[in-house]
Amino acid sequence: MRFPTPVFDANAQGSDDFGNLPEWDLSDLYPGEDSPELAKDMVWLEKECAAFAKDYEGKLASLSADDILKAVQRYEQIDVIAGRIMSFAGLRYYQVTTDADRAKFMADCQDKITNFTTPLVFYGLEFNRLDDDHLAGLLKENADLARYKPVFDRMRAMKPHQLSDELEKFLHDQSTVGAAAWNRLFDETMAGLEFDVNGETLNLEATLNLLTDQDRTKREAATHALAAVFQDNIKIFARVHNTLAKEKEIEDRWRNMPTPQTGRHLSNHVEAEVVEALRNAVVKAYPRLSHRYYKLKAKWLGLERMETWDRNAPLPMEDERLVDWDDARKTVMDAYGDFDPEMAKLAEPFFTKGWIDAAVKPGKAPGAFAHPTVTTVHPYVMLNYLGKPRDVMTLAHELGHGVHQVLAAEQGELLSSTPLTLAETASVFGEMLTFRKLLDGAKDKAERKVLLAGKVEDMINTVVRQIAFYDFECKLHAARAEGELTPDDINALWMSVQAESLGDVFDFQEGYETFWAYIPHFVHSPFYVYAYAFGDGLVNALYAVYEEGDADFQAKYFDMLKAGGSKHHTELLAPFGLDASDPAFWDKGLSMIEGFIDELEAMED
Repeated sequence: MRFPTPVFDANAQGSDDFGNLPEWDLSDLYPGEDSPELAKDMVWLEKECAAFAKDYEGKLASLSADDILKAVQRYEQIDVIAGRIMSFAGLRYYQVTTDADRAKFMADCQDKITNFTTPLVFYGLEFNRLDDDHLAGLLKENADLARYKPVFDRMRAMKPHQLSDELEKFLHDQSTVGAAAWNRLFDETMAGLEFDVNGETLNLEATLNLLTDQDRTKREAATHALAAVFQDNIKIFARVHNTLAKEKEIEDRWRNMPTPQTGRHLSNHVEAEVVEALRNAVVKAYPRLSHRYYKLKAKWLGLERMETWDRNAPLPMEDERLVDWDDARKTVMDAYGDFDPEMAKLAEPFFTKGWIDAAVKPGKAPGAFAHPTVTTVHPYVMLNYLGKPRDVMTLAHELGHGVHQVLAAEQGELLSSTPLTLAETASVFGEMLTFRKLLDGAKDKAERKVLLAGKVEDMINTVVRQIAFYDFECKLHAARAEGELTPDDINALWMSVQAESLGDVFDFQEGYETFWAYIPHFVHSPFYVYAYAFGDGLVNALYAVYEEGDADFQAKYFDMLKAGGSKHHTELLAPFGLDASDPAFWDKGLSMIEGFIDELEAMED
């Protein structure tokens, strides 16, 4: 079963000092954890899973096309109800991860649904055993069934890697005490951390937020506080990473996965060669992008050497004014509306109907995400809004996800889920629209410079930093396959990619080697991070087409978002004349970042 889960977006910074910040209204999912509606759905789910297995197990090969379609549609409805329950439980939990009752409720829901759905494990395995010609004949016979072909293609891509029915059921049953349990330990540990910054006790979000403070002494103090607390808890984080990487290595070995990354590529419906081309293009561009930019930034800051706490420092001429919520909303909605009024219309309910939870609160999960929930309801966006300009961009980013998820929902539950490589498209495009509107409205050269520099830093964080993260993960999983890793081992792997990606203008203070510990992607979604770089490069190329004045661009763009997971990336990009399998495609996207840096350098003359 596919339970919808959020993936926390990178570098999201996020009090209710910025206006009337919205909170979630989860009643569209269920009125409450003890509601009759939820209890009814739980009873239905248990009965329907058992009935589905009774009706179809051992029989798929003998079914007609019409009967196979009926089975697929029943399975899809089970997916909807299970996803609805887990979305409700998960979103309540992420609001206050330190609340034991919410944690218990989510865990109990997960346990029940895992038990209910164990009888369904046969479905994918048996479907994959269907003869290719037989399945092709069924699809030819029934057009409604043929619509699900992309789902079947993704299922059958796993055919060489599936285990016996008994082993697959075992893995399904033990999942709640495997990766899911270690994910929960990480989340609860991270949410409970407290950082002493100059005598003030702060949570993770507030401490990370200080890394963008104008006062260098505050940035340094926050960095030391982060390092001290990470070091105090480093054994827990090392244990989480060791266990998850080993568990993955064991399962990958049993499934004959050629690399630790293969499973992610398969789920993303992207070829390993395409990801490798992206990775190589970015690494080759490090000197032209991050190395060159940070040397320029050091000059602006009046520094000969940069410390890590200077990486996201604001420029000296940058306005320290905080952006209240209403201004942030107007900025993003105006940008969306200028692109196409329909996009603003799709985004409006997020603000008016309780689909956004924006304030920083004790125990709330850090970062930001847009959770699709299920196609019969709507997405929810989580932020940790602290009024920084980057928080406005985070709002634009997550709303892009939300609009994408709303449009893709038209495909139905099984076809709506967009592969991660394309899941970042609408979010990064939303950021680009917002940035371009702000840039066009810049009052003078200084404001334009600040906006350009901020965008370059965001793009470096999205592309360079995430590919460095990807390389770190590759090294981590390769090293763990050779044996247990000490915290010092993991620290060394982390540092091996930092200097390479950031450049020789940086010094790395003692303690920075532990900063891998707080990145949630490594825990929740191994090898997810390259999707950010994929999305940024893709959007840069898309935006270039938009700027060239394609009269049908908006229509093509909405069609791409509406497709959800029903098409391969080659089909989705073809109408724009783009091909991600062409290595030159990535250079085109990177050249946009390079062009922004060129303009910043020209401003120095």
